[in-house]
Amino acid sequence: MSDTTQNKNDYSASNITVLEGLEAVRVRPAMYIGDVNFRGLHHLVYEVVDNSIDEALAGFCTKIYVSINEDNSVTVEDNGRGIPVDMHEKEHRSALEVVMTVLHAGGKFDKGSYKVSGGLHGVGVSCVNALSEHMIVNVYRNGKIYQQEYSKGKPLYEVKTVGDTDKTGTRITFLPDSTIFTTTTYDYNTLLERMRELAYLNKGIDITIEDKRHEEGKDESEGPAHRDHFYSEKGLRDFIAYLDENRERLMPEAIYIEGERNGIPIEIAMQYNNTYNENIHSYVNNINTHEGGTHLAGFRSGLTRTLKAYADKSGMLAKAKVEISGDDFREGLTAIISVKVAEPQFEGQTKTKLGNNEVRGAVDSAVSEMLENYLEEHPNEAKTIVEKVILAARARQAARKAREMVQRGNVFSSAGLPGKLADCQDGDPAMCEIYFVEGDSAGGSAKQGRDRRYQAILPLRGKILNVEKAMRHRAFESEEIRNIYTALGVTVGTPEDSQALNLTKLRYHKVIIMTDADVDGAHIDTLMLTFFFRYMPELIENGYVYLATPPLYLVKKGNKSYYCWSEEEREQAMIAVGDKGVHVQRYKGLGEMNPEQLWETTMDPENRQLRQVTIENAASADRVFSMLMGDDVPPRREFIERNATYATIDA
Repeated sequence: MSDTTQNKNDYSASNITVLEGLEAVRVRPAMYIGDVNFRGLHHLVYEVVDNSIDEALAGFCTKIYVSINEDNSVTVEDNGRGIPVDMHEKEHRSALEVVMTVLHAGGKFDKGSYKVSGGLHGVGVSCVNALSEHMIVNVYRNGKIYQQEYSKGKPLYEVKTVGDTDKTGTRITFLPDSTIFTTTTYDYNTLLERMRELAYLNKGIDITIEDKRHEEGKDESEGPAHRDHFYSEKGLRDFIAYLDENRERLMPEAIYIEGERNGIPIEIAMQYNNTYNENIHSYVNNINTHEGGTHLAGFRSGLTRTLKAYADKSGMLAKAKVEISGDDFREGLTAIISVKVAEPQFEGQTKTKLGNNEVRGAVDSAVSEMLENYLEEHPNEAKTIVEKVILAARARQAARKAREMVQRGNVFSSAGLPGKLADCQDGDPAMCEIYFVEGDSAGGSAKQGRDRRYQAILPLRGKILNVEKAMRHRAFESEEIRNIYTALGVTVGTPEDSQALNLTKLRYHKVIIMTDADVDGAHIDTLMLTFFFRYMPELIENGYVYLATPPLYLVKKGNKSYYCWSEEEREQAMIAVGDKGVHVQRYKGLGEMNPEQLWETTMDPENRQLRQVTIENAASADRVFSMLMGDDVPPRREFIERNATYATIDA
């Protein structure tokens, strides 16, 4: 046996590495904050803000201030009690230093300090400190200002007094470590939506957010580039009004439920509108539980049982002669469920599904009792709801027949696939991708230019149905939408949810929308994304949906060619090549590129720029889609003008 082999097999105590302090966070950051990309970067802010929210939930904080500073650092300040600074008995150092440098150290683990606390991963501010190039903390407490600075989680000096004050609270400023994160540029709108959400979920808290980064073309003396202030007196009722702003509501006021069952505070607001989608958003300790859980199950069971009992009692169901299911009670319903749980147990793929069994019964009981009282006290609204349910039941029966037409064929049989689909050869969904391409011309180029081993092409004929304004059976009757279902191999309905998407036979793990780089192409993108968000959200949640990014220009001079994806890139290319003898081609459509060009710019994994579609904030996405695809033009125009310049390449 060679020395090398002996060394490899010599596994002893010396091979065991112990990571001290916060080193583990820096070595495996994704384990603690999810990833080191856009989402993880913004999660740092949420962890710090969660500490301030905990103070507010405990009744000691009324104001929270968040700022993106000029150097892209972030400041979070509150007027709570301030992190304790006295000596910690076991650690023999300031409690402030313990909180900032030790994982799982803080008041939220002491139920005498906080009854409930937020924070999805529970890693706290020490994790933020570990992943920051620099952090400075000021504590206002006991009439003094205390301070400590850190570099990559390590204190630069002991906690010291730097002044006197008559206020209380904590101020934390941190700069994310550029050696850890792939991007360190914060997106103001992403943080803004989370602050808005927190203000609605915690009524009575004053939250201000501003962006101090210099905006090109704006005089710095004019103040911050952006500044927004949120304060909600009615909490979830204001939240519902915000979400349904672009929908026609069926009741003048939202139904509001607030109370406590078995020591669990429960707050619910719900409103019926004239749409055909179910929009329910659930939260536990301010965490958006995308995958639902026991609180959502309790809400659904309480809602269905109570409404059905009222509808039976009214005689309206017998007169309508229609069979009612649980789904019918939720069509056109916007609802927000917020519970506070002392010891939440999360499960599911993304750890955003509540598993506490005791919460289901508590929510079910609260909904049943309070909704029954509401229906008895508001007979006109109750009648409107039952009429909506009956209409939904009739539409569901029509949708079921239309859906059966979609699912009749065997998706793995070539005879069952759409005629225009050019399928790929590989049978492993994880290796396969499908392009939904605008028009037959571009579809022809894509079919010729693709890699047949793993790339499938399905040309779309014109613009698909706007599902935001269509009843469900109309969607399933649409030939283009039926082709999408059949090509993907998915079906509708699971044992848990009759409208959920069944992904067990999904044929591709990359679903790519490829349209022209013009206004019509953007419209088709929006129609497709609306369809996926309303009918196939599971595809987006699992990271399967992408937008292709074809180039806007080809700059050519002699035998040199430059593809440009933006106006800035075109201008830069013109400075590379000069003005003389240069030819600039503006691509108005995919069909203008030959198969080789389409491959090398938009389809080749080595060169293409794909934008992965993600949902950072489900409630915000719900509102945006209802606004973009609804009938009200002014808010749509304002949104497009405000956001058109923010398109970025994510993946």
